[in-house]
Amino acid sequence: MPPVGVGSASGTAPYARGMSIASKIGISLAPSVTQVAPGLTSAFVHESLDRAINGVGPLPAAALAAEKQLEEQHGDVERGIHEVIENHVRFAGAQGLLTNLGGLVTLPVTVPANIMGLTLIQCRMVAGIAHLRGYDLADMRVHNAILAAILSEETVHGLLKKQKIPGTPMAIATAPVYDDSIDQVMASQVATGMVTQVVGRRAVLTASKRVPLFGGLVAGTTDAYSTWRLGRYVQREFLPRRAR
Repeated sequence: MPPVGVGSASGTAPYARGMSIASKIGISLAPSVTQVAPGLTSAFVHESLDRAINGVGPLPAAALAAEKQLEEQHGDVERGIHEVIENHVRFAGAQGLLTNLGGLVTLPVTVPANIMGLTLIQCRMVAGIAHLRGYDLADMRVHNAILAAILSEETVHGLLKKQKIPGTPMAIATAPVYDDSIDQVMASQVATGMVTQVVGRRAVLTASKRVPLFGGLVAGTTDAYSTWRLGRYVQREFLPRRAR
């Protein structure tokens, strides 16, 4: 099932926790956002991936967080993955709301904040799923596979047809050797994709800036839904590498 609305009774407490985490993420990322605001490039993608894997601010490393979910689900990998997805859907929705509450005057700051926040959260979710499926997060091939995955299933298929990427996320993760030439290609594709996604949505929501809360709710819901769809895709894409 897709993520429930933010106003549902069952989702109120978890969503509030997501809001708290999201606000702390924003504080942790503020200096970086200021630096990349003039022109978001592939550099912020590598930084977001590194922070997603190793942890940042209130967020522990992706593998540690995933292991905690696995423990709570008594070693059931699939239920652990489900919880990883659900947690990050809440985080994505919360940061989408928080970075879209301001008026038009805040766009130069909130657009890059939204892009960096969503990129970090989605990278962390994919890394957590990959870890639970037995992939080594220290492997640079897996790093590139994570970046390929967050492009979305539709984008991956399109890029494969145009021969702009060497394979699916799982194919990249399990390639015989690491190809460092893929690094910049994947980061550039992710940077372009995330900027297009967030800025494109902003263009649609510009009129709603007269009612900031409405814009925030729409953005939060959109980010949550895109993260949920990504989680389902990654769940199918990264097949188990070893038995637990």
